[in-house]
Amino acid sequence: MTDGKLTVDSFYEAASRLKSIARKTDLIEAQNLGENIYLKTENLQVTGSFKIRGAYNKISKLTEEEQKRGVVATSAGNHAQGVALSCKKLGIPATIFMPEQAPLSKVEATRAFGAEVILKGDSYDDAYIASKEYNNTYNKTFIHPFNDVDVIAGQGTIGLEILEDLPDADYVFVPIGGGGLISGVSFIIKALKPDTKIIGVEAANAASMKNSIEGGEIINLSKVNTFADGIAVKTPGSITYEIVRKYVDDIVTVTEDEIASALLMLLEKQKLVCEGSGAVAFAAIKYGNIDLKGKKAVALLSGGNIDVNILSKIIERGLIKTGRKAILNIELRDKPGELSKATKIIADLGGNITEVKYNPAKKSNEMFSFLLNISCETRNSQHAEEIREKLKSCGFDLD
Repeated sequence: MTDGKLTVDSFYEAASRLKSIARKTDLIEAQNLGENIYLKTENLQVTGSFKIRGAYNKISKLTEEEQKRGVVATSAGNHAQGVALSCKKLGIPATIFMPEQAPLSKVEATRAFGAEVILKGDSYDDAYIASKEYNNTYNKTFIHPFNDVDVIAGQGTIGLEILEDLPDADYVFVPIGGGGLISGVSFIIKALKPDTKIIGVEAANAASMKNSIEGGEIINLSKVNTFADGIAVKTPGSITYEIVRKYVDDIVTVTEDEIASALLMLLEKQKLVCEGSGAVAFAAIKYGNIDLKGKKAVALLSGGNIDVNILSKIIERGLIKTGRKAILNIELRDKPGELSKATKIIADLGGNITEVKYNPAKKSNEMFSFLLNISCETRNSQHAEEIREKLKSCGFDLD
């Protein structure tokens, strides 16, 4: 089986080459999360993501003259760390362009590996344009994060490991940004076990590959807007588009709330920290409306490099999505006893109030009404709805 320069042998060669730097990550049966759900834990990989596989496979094959010139790359963070560590191990100078809004933790980790980091633009695509302009002057070797067969082969070694540990896998869910990871995984799994279904997963606000496949040509999104920065790519690669079109069975999207909820479940029930892009595959298993009854499904957790500064915000969003936290906006008449009455209803139903705020903004047709903003811990969505309905039945209007 071949696809251009990509062959089955190239994956085995990459796996041999990667033994010196990448670890074989565990495939965990996650019984706490559901029946027959398996997690491929690339969030525990060296540098915290799968990207080291493709970067090292590519860079280790450079000629001596190419190594002396050095390399340049573009990344939202994870590819940057993979390139930087690979170059440090091989003694090659690296210049890496990253978006100005890239998480500080990823920027500092890349610099810690010895790479020069240049921040440009608001997105990966903006940084990519800047890096190509730079390379027109300095003529280094550009290490593309996804649209390169050597990078794809490196990423695809994950597929070899999945089949080694779970040869009877029925479904494999894989995140899609530019398409390098799913290209490698889908190519090798379809070559070795063609009846396994490969499901690509994108953030709904960054669905460039899904739109391109459905449109029959590569489509450039005008903007992307997702906290899953590792897959916030406006334009798929030309190589990856063709491979995905041939070997991927379906592509689904997940919302920001669904990603946050999945991230929270992985953290709370499985003790695994994922970044947004690392959690989308599991989010698709939970929310993608695919019938998996009796099927063994693998979620590829592609990365764990989450910025701790936004982790609390994502957890809160996940709590709201799963009904573990309710935000109640109650219209309150400005008279004695109203606050006590509302809070007693919540307490009697087992809600734990964690925050109370008065909003002084009045409705245009009311002289003496306020909005009471209450945050409370609830057991689940049904419990939160029970509290809302009880408040309404007792005469309170909820905004």
